[in-house]
Amino acid sequence: MTLTLSVVGCGYLGATHAACMSSLGFTVVGVDTDPEKVALLQSGKLPFYEPGLDTLLAQEMKTGRLSFTTDFSAVKNADVHFVCVGTPQSKDGLAADLTYVKSAVATIAPHLKDGALVVGKSTVPVGTAQALRAELAKSAPQADLAWNPEFLREGFAVEDTLTPNRLVVGVANDRAEEILKEVYEPVIAFGTPWIRADLPTSELVKVAANSFLATKISFINAMAEVCEAAGGDVTVLAKAIGYDPRIGNRFLQAGIGFGGGCLPKDIRAFMARAEELGAKQALEFLREIDAINLRARQRVIDVVRGELSQDLTQYKIAVLGATFKPDSDDVRDSPALDIAAQLQAAGATVVVHDPQGIEPARKRFPNLQYQEVVTDALKDADLILHLTEWKEYRQIDPAAISSLVKSKIIIDGRNMLDRTLWRKAGWKFHALGRTD
Repeated sequence: MTLTLSVVGCGYLGATHAACMSSLGFTVVGVDTDPEKVALLQSGKLPFYEPGLDTLLAQEMKTGRLSFTTDFSAVKNADVHFVCVGTPQSKDGLAADLTYVKSAVATIAPHLKDGALVVGKSTVPVGTAQALRAELAKSAPQADLAWNPEFLREGFAVEDTLTPNRLVVGVANDRAEEILKEVYEPVIAFGTPWIRADLPTSELVKVAANSFLATKISFINAMAEVCEAAGGDVTVLAKAIGYDPRIGNRFLQAGIGFGGGCLPKDIRAFMARAEELGAKQALEFLREIDAINLRARQRVIDVVRGELSQDLTQYKIAVLGATFKPDSDDVRDSPALDIAAQLQAAGATVVVHDPQGIEPARKRFPNLQYQEVVTDALKDADLILHLTEWKEYRQIDPAAISSLVKSKIIIDGRNMLDRTLWRKAGWKFHALGRTD
């Protein structure tokens, strides 16, 4: 029997998962409470930017296998239900807000048929899955619950769903695992490692992975601070230690730190949950990781003041990048946008350009100035800040834009530009963690 799937929550994770599962041949229904989002998806269009997903979504909508609705009773015929709702940081603390996860499971519970499997994909504090499974046993004893954490990278979501580097499933029995093996059979066929875990371990895998990545990013940014103080070059340092196979070279790019909707809130929620479990000391180091990350943003502002003046009221600054990373329109907890807003608050005239993130950024910071064309953003600038490593910024000809700006000063907050090229064109070039 071919399984039918539902996806509960059709944001970034849910829409990606629904389209990808449809492409594997499953009949998939996506349900969400937002009628505008659902209407857009049902028309074959995305409410966000993700390379390749727009084409896949349009393709799958034409097959008739994929549909989206606000009617939660539409899940009644599904065998497997993937819960893909958000778990934002709580408004009154570091903990994760589980309102949407609990609501999603409670809402579909009356519609679950015999033998249905609810599969959480949202990032949740350890213990959540067991609690939800216990609740489901009361409201829908004919169903079961498992956990299957996602490891999507924005900009590579389709690739990471269809050809992941591992599949982790938290299950309480063999039947749940066999159902998930049936769902992922085409993916497993590619040789993807399959890891069976208990429910708590499956939840911990995701937050542990994010905490490790956050630690690695903040480590190299701490080294950048030391390099600046000692006259060293963090890019050479990172290259040298990256050759050590125990360390590796991924996530050793010094810059303005991490942001987005995952790493910052996940490490904070992990700390909060550890404290609840009586293991607060085990994750105390994550507080410094968070602090180093936020300090990287302030260091950029300090460099700007060093190049211009402590009083920024007479200066225009062009900011290249608003999203937290390239190939995305996500501005949640974006270091680039945060720096732009802080500079404006300090009195500077700030003009922001981004290939995909202008409208999301405008909604978050409507008082900043935005330009759709990069050369318009650079006009009469006293200083340029390169804060999101979009490919098109690396392709800028520094000689060609020299006549546009008032002063030829650029700060590379991502250590991605060719400083030799910029300096040959007469620019004063500053990169974090490099003193020459």
